[in-house]
Amino acid sequence: MDFLSMLGETLKDFLSSTGFSALTMGNVIMMIVALILMYLAIKKEYEPLLLLPISFGMLLVNLPLSGLMDHPIGDQIGGLLYYLYQGDELGIFPPLIFMGVGALTDFGPLIANPRSILLGAAAQFGIFFAFLGALLLKYIVPAIHFNGPEAASIGIIGGADGPTAIYLTTKLAPHLLGPIAVAAYSYMSLVPIIQPPIMRALTTKEERKVKMEQLRPVSKNEKILFPIIVTILVVLLLPAAAPLIGMLMFGNLLKESGVTNKLAETASNALMYIVTIFLGITVGATANAEAFLNPKTLGILALGLVAFAIGTATGVLFGKIMYKVSGGKVNPLIGAAGVSAVPMSARVVQKVGKEENPSNFLLMHAMGPNVAGVIGSAIAAGVLLSIFG
Repeated sequence: MDFLSMLGETLKDFLSSTGFSALTMGNVIMMIVALILMYLAIKKEYEPLLLLPISFGMLLVNLPLSGLMDHPIGDQIGGLLYYLYQGDELGIFPPLIFMGVGALTDFGPLIANPRSILLGAAAQFGIFFAFLGALLLKYIVPAIHFNGPEAASIGIIGGADGPTAIYLTTKLAPHLLGPIAVAAYSYMSLVPIIQPPIMRALTTKEERKVKMEQLRPVSKNEKILFPIIVTILVVLLLPAAAPLIGMLMFGNLLKESGVTNKLAETASNALMYIVTIFLGITVGATANAEAFLNPKTLGILALGLVAFAIGTATGVLFGKIMYKVSGGKVNPLIGAAGVSAVPMSARVVQKVGKEENPSNFLLMHAMGPNVAGVIGSAIAAGVLLSIFG
C-alpha cells in the first residue's frame, strides 16, 4: 500500500510538472493561430522568411511552463528567448535588417526619377490615417481604447515595412508587439491580393495602359553620393530616424562603393538571415494568449488593413495627379508601389500594367516609389518617435 501511495504521489507530481496541467483554452487558440500562420508560410509562401519564425515563436511561448520568455529573478537566469528578445527591445535587430536591405537595394530608379519620392511620401498617408483612426476608435467601439504611443505603433503598419513596425512598437508599445508584427507581415504577404482591386478601382483602362519612357542611366558617383547626402539631410532634420535611415544608407554605401563587396555580401546574406531568425522567433514569442486574445487585437488587425489600403489608394491618387500634370506620361499605377513592400508591390504594378498593355514594362519605374517608400516609412517612424518617444 505504501508503494502504491508513493507511486501515486510520484505520478501526481510528474503530471503537475508537465505543460498539460497548465494548458488553457487561450493557449490552445494561440497554438491553432500559430499553426495557421505556419501553413500560410510553408504552403502559400506568404513572407516565409519571417512568418515561419514568428509563428514558431508564437507556438513555443504558448506551450505552458516552457519558461522561454521568463524574466531573470534574483540568481535565477531567464529564458533563452528572453535574452534574444533584448535585440528587439534595445532596438538592435531592426536596424541590422535595414542594413541588409540597403545592401540589396538599387536606388538608381529613384535617382533617375526624383519625382518618385513624392509617390513614396504620398503612400505614407495611410500611416497617419490609421494613427488618427486608432485614437478615434474609442468613440465608435468604447471597449477598444488606444493611447498616443499605441496608435502610432498601429499606424506604422500602413507603411508595409515589418522591421520599421517592430522597431517603433518596441520603443512605444512593446506590449502590442505580437499583434502588430503579425498584422504587418500578414498584410505584406497579401500585397498581391489587397492592392490590385484598389489599383483598378481608382484608375481607368487608358491610364493603366500608359507606357513610360526609359529611365536615364545613373552614374556610379550619383549612387555613391546618394546614401551619404540622404543620411546627412534626414538625420539632421529628424535625429530619431538615425538608426533606421543610417543603417539603410550604410548598407547601400557598402554595395555602391565597389570596394567593400564582401561586407555588402555579408550584410545582405548571412548577417541579415541570422538576425531575421532571431527577430522573427522572439517577436512571435511576445504573442502569448494574454497579450493576443483581447479586443485590442481585433482593432489592430482592422486598422492595419485600413492603413495599408489607404496607403495604396493615396499613392495611386497622387500618381493620377502626376499623370495629369505630365500630360499623360506617368502611369498612375506606379503610385501603388509607394508602400515599402520591396520589391513585391513593384511586381504587382508590373503585373497589373501588363494585363492592360502586354508591351508595358513598369517594374523599374515602380521601383523608384518602392524604395522611396522604404525611406518614407523610416522617416514617418522617426516623426512618431520624436512626438511620443
